[in-house]
Amino acid sequence: MSGAGDVYYWGGGAPLAQGERGSMASLDSTLRKGPAPTSWRQPELPEVIAMLNYRLDPVKSNAAAFLQHLTFKNDKVKSEVRRLKGIPALVSMLDNPKKEVHYAACGALKNISYGRDPDNKIAIKNCDGIPGLVRLLRKTRDQDLTDTITGTLWNLSSHDSVKMEIVDHALHALSDEVMVPHSGWERGNEGGEESCKPRHLEWETALTNTTGCLRNVSSERSEARRKLRECSGLVDSLMYIVQSQINCKDVDNKLIENSVCLLRNLSYQVHREIPGSERYQETIPVNQGPAPSQKGGKKEDDGTSDTIDIPKRSTPAKGYELLFQPEVVRVYTSLLKESKNPSVLEAAAGAVQNLCAGRWTYGRYIRAVVRQEHGLPMMTELLSHGNDRVVRAMSGALRNLAIDARNRELLGKHAVPNLVANLPGGGQSQPARALSEETVVSVLSTMTEVVGSSADAAKTLRSSQGIERLVLINKDSNRSDREVRGAGQVLQIVWGFKELRRTLEKDGWKKTDFMVNLNPPNNTRSNGGYEDSTLPLIDRGKNTTHSYAYSTLDQRGRRNTLDDTLDRSDREAPQVTHLQENIHS
Repeated sequence: MSGAGDVYYWGGGAPLAQGERGSMASLDSTLRKGPAPTSWRQPELPEVIAMLNYRLDPVKSNAAAFLQHLTFKNDKVKSEVRRLKGIPALVSMLDNPKKEVHYAACGALKNISYGRDPDNKIAIKNCDGIPGLVRLLRKTRDQDLTDTITGTLWNLSSHDSVKMEIVDHALHALSDEVMVPHSGWERGNEGGEESCKPRHLEWETALTNTTGCLRNVSSERSEARRKLRECSGLVDSLMYIVQSQINCKDVDNKLIENSVCLLRNLSYQVHREIPGSERYQETIPVNQGPAPSQKGGKKEDDGTSDTIDIPKRSTPAKGYELLFQPEVVRVYTSLLKESKNPSVLEAAAGAVQNLCAGRWTYGRYIRAVVRQEHGLPMMTELLSHGNDRVVRAMSGALRNLAIDARNRELLGKHAVPNLVANLPGGGQSQPARALSEETVVSVLSTMTEVVGSSADAAKTLRSSQGIERLVLINKDSNRSDREVRGAGQVLQIVWGFKELRRTLEKDGWKKTDFMVNLNPPNNTRSNGGYEDSTLPLIDRGKNTTHSYAYSTLDQRGRRNTLDDTLDRSDREAPQVTHLQENIHS
């Protein structure tokens, strides 16, 4: 294995950084046989792996540092290191008392763990790499090493088979050693910290890595979410970071993105999964809940004068309770107002959607508080965002918010044109947006909820050219069954308002235009889950309050639209240490 073109050699690439030139001295001495050579020979990869088990610590650390360099952005070398059993040797070095040894080993593992190849991550897991990293995290007080350890764990967390291993072995260490001490939360509680000078910024890399890791593992299963929610100080620290970033108007960085996505995941199914959740369940139909109490009369038709009595707490909320207190709404509306990061916008709306899912007390409170905090117009405006996932998130949140009767009324008056604009088929004056099937189905579901009990909303739909777009979807053979059924459902609702039929007929529409138009069963489109080829038309009067949509059935057999959303996208950020940056600068 020699020659300048070999993948294990630098060849004509970037020269060694000054510090690394000297650090190869120990490798040099182990390779010399006989008289000193005129030029230094590059070690072959099997030799470097063998040096990881050498008795001299300087040789071990330099071999690991060399591997860190070789594996940088080189998947082939990473696989070779695994094949040559280099990973167990590197993991064993994490317990070495010498800083230069465990530091170099951790840097190499960080590079090896980065990338799409799951075998490297699994190999690190299988030789107890995660407990080894955790022991080192608990021992070290070195900020750079903490950054490297947490970066390695973030890389590992993107693979499903590793997630619960991280939850079981690393969660409490990440909370105790990174989140709680470096978030600023405890100092903030003592009143000794200025809100616009969060001290956690010097630890931002470690906090970003940690929240990224926890964001990934929180999408695994309910057991993972439960352990994260109940981990002492974790949710408190997370909330403190997000609030301090909002106070500083710095809401578009990776730390805030990871934090808000983690909050969204921890809010998923929260009404079912928190201890004692049965205490908060409500038996009244969610979309026929008690009318908001009027206080001081109506000032204007923005909905904020409609208030709801929320009982005062006798003790401050803490831990997982912070996830669903009505006060959290202001955090999410602040992000919707200030952030330009699509992932932050999507996560903030997703958290609201999750908190409003389910028939539970806090869901009812939060629907009302979102209205009071002007969240409805913010989300309605963001329906025109250029990012498909953002549009879907806003639509999903609005659908669950529309379970509240007053919200539904306001959305019927103000949001219908924005919903219509996201439907395909707008003609030349309003070209259609290229949105995914999932997003179009979500928009149709929200439209069903909003238009379902309001003839006025149906009139707005008509005046916004919504009928044309819905009929086009209904008759488009290229549309999926889910889209066709969703469009047909809204059309049925509109036809169900008898007072609108004459106007619709004057516009040139016929009754058959308002029926679900599915292709025969042998069509190639995806099955939307219904057995009947045509849903029955529904007669609607002005006082109809039931809503029909196409999600799950609740216990009463009435269709509701309470959906949750989970961030399952595992994002690996390039984890690069100062060593690699020096070499490859």
